[in-house]
Amino acid sequence: MNVEELLTKYANGVINFNGIDLSEANLSGVKLCGVNFSQANLSIVNLSGANLSEADFSHAKLNVARLSGANLTNAIFNYSSLNVANLVRADLSRAQLRGASLVRAELIRAELSRADLSEANLESADLREATLRHANLRHANLNGVILKGASLVGANLEMANLNGADLSRADLTSANLRDSELKQVNLRYANLSGADLSGANLRWADLNGVNLSWADLSGAKLSGANLVGADLSNANLTNASLVHANLIQAKLIKTEWVGADLTSAILTGAKLYSTSRFGLKTDGLICQWIDLSPMGDRSIIQKFDTEDPQDFFNETPPTIQIIVDTALESEANFALAGAYYHIAQEYQLLQQPPSMEISRRRTVFTFRLDSDVALLTTACMAILPFQDAANTQKNIHAVLTLIEKENLSSSRLKTPQRVKQLIGAIAQTITQAKTIKKTKKNLHLAAKIKFFQAPTQTILTNSSAQTLIVYENPNFAKRFINSTNTETAVLTDVYSESATYTLPALNTLIDFVNSFHYVNE
Repeated sequence: MNVEELLTKYANGVINFNGIDLSEANLSGVKLCGVNFSQANLSIVNLSGANLSEADFSHAKLNVARLSGANLTNAIFNYSSLNVANLVRADLSRAQLRGASLVRAELIRAELSRADLSEANLESADLREATLRHANLRHANLNGVILKGASLVGANLEMANLNGADLSRADLTSANLRDSELKQVNLRYANLSGADLSGANLRWADLNGVNLSWADLSGAKLSGANLVGADLSNANLTNASLVHANLIQAKLIKTEWVGADLTSAILTGAKLYSTSRFGLKTDGLICQWIDLSPMGDRSIIQKFDTEDPQDFFNETPPTIQIIVDTALESEANFALAGAYYHIAQEYQLLQQPPSMEISRRRTVFTFRLDSDVALLTTACMAILPFQDAANTQKNIHAVLTLIEKENLSSSRLKTPQRVKQLIGAIAQTITQAKTIKKTKKNLHLAAKIKFFQAPTQTILTNSSAQTLIVYENPNFAKRFINSTNTETAVLTDVYSESATYTLPALNTLIDFVNSFHYVNE
């Protein structure tokens, strides 16, 4: 069948041309909407500028075909062959290309928004400046593909093969690249903000200047990757491998990376404000200085001329321990959960519930924090359900006031201005705590339960593993077992109303505050 016969039949309402052979035919500019070319041989055919919307090309051969500028919206190319085809500026929006072969195809500036390219073979294809917004490329082979400047916003590239691909300056905002292969990929200055790269393989990838803010890179493999100047602020790098990675001047503000492997990585000049420094592997880490300023403007620099950077990057998580001198019972446990739930609604740093250790004689609550400077203020809130709250808060305020007074004469504090700020923050927190206690019914209920009236001890541990008992009820641990028979033994209170608690030694207080790291404010 020649071209004239085809067009005549189509004009008469015939659309089924299944298996037709039109190789090398010239059909440029024709209108064949909804035509059925499934299993047809259309190799080297000229369909440039044609309107083939909703046409069916499933299992067809279109190798070296010319489809530049063609309207192929909603067309079906499932399992078709388009190797070396010219699809420059073609409109393939919402087209179906599942399992299609487009090896070395030219798709420069093509429109592929919401197209289905799952399991398609696009090896070495040219998709420069193409639009693939919300396209499905799951399990697709994009090995060596050129996607420079392309838009892949919201695209699904889960488990796709992008090894050696050029994605420089591409927009992959909120794209799904979970478990994808991206070895030696070029992502220079690409936008991957909010993208899911969990479990992705980015070994030796070029990520210079890339935007990975709010991206999920948990468990990702970034060994040997070039991340110079990359923006990883608020990104999730939990358990990621960054062995030998280059992070010079990378922006890691508020990044979560507990469990990350930074063995032999380069971190000189990285911006690390409000980023935790515990739970990291840092053997052989290379770092001359880091930027701890909130805006990443180098106003606060930490140098490592003599100090080993590994010590700086191996903190312990700051914790608050509240030890209650009695065992936790069901009624108290229920009341405590409600109390902390209502406190957390007003005080964000207590969003995570504490861990609990319950023994026959005592109950230990441990709150883990991300910041040394949050220890004192959070302790004022954590103790709130207990009868010892007021005395504990008073002691914490007294500790800092004592340090400030001593510093006026001896100047022993490293950061006296910080102490003034902490005093103000604690006063504000205590006022907030009083308001919470007045308005939250759960706290009134807790106050009536005996567990919350028991003596307590509050211990703070900073990121340098230094501890400080900020309050211990004078009657804490003043109980003994009054029977030698373990089956009938009873704990007896021997409290003294005249006992008082004294503040820790001044040197202990100053050393504790001086060892604070102020990165995680």
